[in-house]
Amino acid sequence: MCFMMGTMKAVGLTRYLPIEDPESLVDLVVEKPRATGRDILVKVVAISVNPVDTKVRAPKDRVEDVPKILGWDVAGIVEETGPDCSLFRPGDEVFYAGSIARQGGNSEYHLVDERIVGRKPASLNFTEAAALPLTSITAWEALFSRMLISQDPGANVGKSLLIIGAAGGVGSIAIQLAKQAGLTVIGTASRPKTVEWVQSMGADYTINHHDPLLPQLEAIGFPSVPYIFCLNALEEHWAGISEAISPQGVVCAIDDPTSPLNLNLLKQKSVTFVWEFMFTRSLFETDDMIEQHLLLNRIADAVDQQKLKTTLAEVLGPISAENLRQAHKLLESNRAVGKIVLEGFV
Repeated sequence: MCFMMGTMKAVGLTRYLPIEDPESLVDLVVEKPRATGRDILVKVVAISVNPVDTKVRAPKDRVEDVPKILGWDVAGIVEETGPDCSLFRPGDEVFYAGSIARQGGNSEYHLVDERIVGRKPASLNFTEAAALPLTSITAWEALFSRMLISQDPGANVGKSLLIIGAAGGVGSIAIQLAKQAGLTVIGTASRPKTVEWVQSMGADYTINHHDPLLPQLEAIGFPSVPYIFCLNALEEHWAGISEAISPQGVVCAIDDPTSPLNLNLLKQKSVTFVWEFMFTRSLFETDDMIEQHLLLNRIADAVDQQKLKTTLAEVLGPISAENLRQAHKLLESNRAVGKIVLEGFV
């Protein structure tokens, strides 16, 4: 619940249109909310754009009576706190990924439950910090909560992880976290630019996801891998994944296949398949929602200790409908590397 005061700039939509249509994302002036309960009101300094933004915006036969605001990565400054808040005060610098069940952060001010907000890394500016929340939560939860990989490097000696689609935002963080956990990391990339990026994030090997996976893995000395993290084109890679995964291995995925997966391909190997969806806690308001607050603070500590680096790759300028349409186009081209960030309103 929120009360309104004044107005603010935002970018949103009322119709779900192809990104080439200038009405697919439009500049808006909407009411500025006030914080109640455990919500904090954040003055948005920078945002980043994720594939989930393009999926939510994708063309569909629906019209919104109230403009829908997208955007699930924010770095900003706490403007106001609700009466039940205990984690933050006005003036605190924060970063977070928001809730897909609420209005997004492509606005001058944004309401968010404090339990899914972390302190901004002190060593990063807001632009650099905005690149991190959603992908960091996704990668951390996938590796350590879903796949149950130990964070103790000593427990992972001789173990390997294959990351399919490793040059994107989630892959860039997953590489770094997996290396710190002592895993040998194999990332897939198909262009010189993406191969270079994956290597810069710390991957031990790169292979091409446009070619069969198992022969390439065997060529670099891996007849199978105990962990596979698939970040895109799951259906396309499913047969290759079933061949490459080790007996009793674990496969995790985050994308949205359009047809059922043949899980029988994993049966003889007793392979575990698990989904990761970083909005689960906020969407269902789970009892452990505050874990994302704690997780983001751990990420901030790791950044400030120079154990993790930002995955910012491109800044497209101020937050506007035109610049956000450009960001969506880049993501929909499947050629984006790292994270795309926008900063401030004109």
